[in-house]
Order: sequence, then C-alpha cells, then structure tokens
Amino acid sequence: MRIVFMGTPDFAVASLDALIKNPFLNVVAVYTQPDKYRGRKAQLTYSPVKVKAMEFNIPVYTPVKIREPENIEQLREIAPDIIVVAAFGQILPKEILELPKYGCVNVHASLLPKYRGASPIQRVILDGEPETGVTIMQMAQGLDTGDMLARVKTKILPTDTGESLHDRLAELSGPLLIRTLDAIEAGEVRPEPQNDAESCYAGMIRKEDGLLDFSQSAAALERAVRAYDPWPGTYTYINGLQLSILRAKVLPGNTVKTPGTVTSITNSGINIQTGDGILTVTELKLQGKKAMPVRDFLNGNRLITVGSVFTSSPEA
Repeated sequence: MRIVFMGTPDFAVASLDALIKNPFLNVVAVYTQPDKYRGRKAQLTYSPVKVKAMEFNIPVYTPVKIREPENIEQLREIAPDIIVVAAFGQILPKEILELPKYGCVNVHASLLPKYRGASPIQRVILDGEPETGVTIMQMAQGLDTGDMLARVKTKILPTDTGESLHDRLAELSGPLLIRTLDAIEAGEVRPEPQNDAESCYAGMIRKEDGLLDFSQSAAALERAVRAYDPWPGTYTYINGLQLSILRAKVLPGNTVKTPGTVTSITNSGINIQTGDGILTVTELKLQGKKAMPVRDFLNGNRLITVGSVFTSSPEA
C-alpha cells in the first residue's frame, strides 16, 4: 500500500513511526507544515514529523497551502493508494479527498463525534470526562465529520495532564492505525456514520486561556491546571507580577473571603478561596524565576501572605 502521510506535531509522529516500521506498508511521501523561525535567534526549525521522515530518508514537502493546484498535481503524480492525516493543520479540498484509491483517513484524538476540532485532549480534561480515546475516520469535507472506521478508549486519570494524556493517546494511535489500514485493504472495514447530535467542538487554544478565574470552582481550576500543562500553562497575577500555577489540588469547604483571596498558608500549599471550594497550590513559578514547590517559594520571599488576593491582570 502506497501511503502519503500528512501531519505536523509530536502527536502525529507515533502514527508515522508505526507506518514506517510496518514491512507491508510503503510511505512514499510526507507532507507537513512549513519550517518556522523560532526563538530570539530566529533559528529555523523543522516540524517533529519532518524530523522523523528525514530520519528514514522519506521525501518531505512543506506547502503553505496544500489546496494549490501545483500541490494537487504533485499528489496525482505520487499516486498514493491512501492518504493518512494526523494533526496536519490544513483542511484538504475535495480534489485531494477523492484522489487516492482508498481516500483519506484521519487519526483524531477523541472519541468522535464528541470533541471535533483542534484541542480535544485539553478539552476532555477541562470538562471532567471519565474517558477519551482515538478515532480513525474516513475524511469528508466537514470538520472531523467523516464515518468512523475504528476507535480505541482509555480512562482519564485524576492525575492526567495535557502532556500525559497526549502521550498515551499517541501511543494508542499507531497500532489502531495499522489495524485499520489492514481492514481497509482486506475490505473488512465497517464505516459507522457519526451522530451529529452528539457532537461538540474543541476550538484552538490561545495563550490567554491559561488565565485563571478564581470565581470558578476549585475543581474546574484544578482541571485547568492539568489540562493546560505544558501549554499554555495556567497563571494569575499578584502585586503586578505574573505567577504560573504548576500543580494544585482541591480542598472542600468555603470561607466568606472574596474569590482569589489567600485563606491560609502551610509549608505544603497556598490555600486560595474560589467560587466553590479551596484551591491548594503546591508548585508555582514567579515571573522571571524558576519553578519550585511552595515550601521553597515561601523560604525565598514574602510576596504572598494570608489575605493576599490573586487578580486577572497586573493592574488590578
């Protein structure tokens, strides 16, 4: 089976690696997002998928817009039997979806039809879902709306972060993809239409999504701390300085304090009143400083005291 793979971030690498290592599959080309200049030194960097493809000397293409006629013609010349897509970052036009013998399949990090879109991993943690998984679907012109070909589930642990859940789903995606391609080639796949009434959308995450609103419940804030680890991270402000919250837990009970107010401090945590319950911060990072447990942070400064109030902006 001649395969063209389209993907960009770390999540997609596991699927590409599984395809490369299968002796019955032939990855003839890889498409990924264009190289970017990053950091203060503006160093040119490749996507994780491009790095993996170069490791195995697979031809790599980085079109700015995959839908341009010259890119579609290039795909016709490559003549893939199937196109496998995993977090590519561009929408494929109808001409590409219909080009291969077996069409295009997508590796999506949720149990469709729930959590279509760009950030399903973070959203399932934010929403307190008990489980999630990976879905392989036949791509259609809608956003993540195609027929489901295969799914695998995993429980969401109380300790899961965006990073840990991302890594587990990526690990599950490779074997599921190989089984699905085998079924497609053997004519044994059983497409299942999605129920649009059960769908929900997980939009693109922005840096400002990590700003904590202490009028929310402690449980919701704790989930945000985990969901947005490692990016964009969660943060608040104290005395005009940005403070990143890296680890936290929930304590029951309330006080009459305004949400965001520090109710008590121990060597193991800073207790903050929320809209419902107490959020205990156990690890944090002050702007311009290194991350540290609360005990070490308290030894180094007197910035936070009982009665201090965390705010949503440096000017508040």
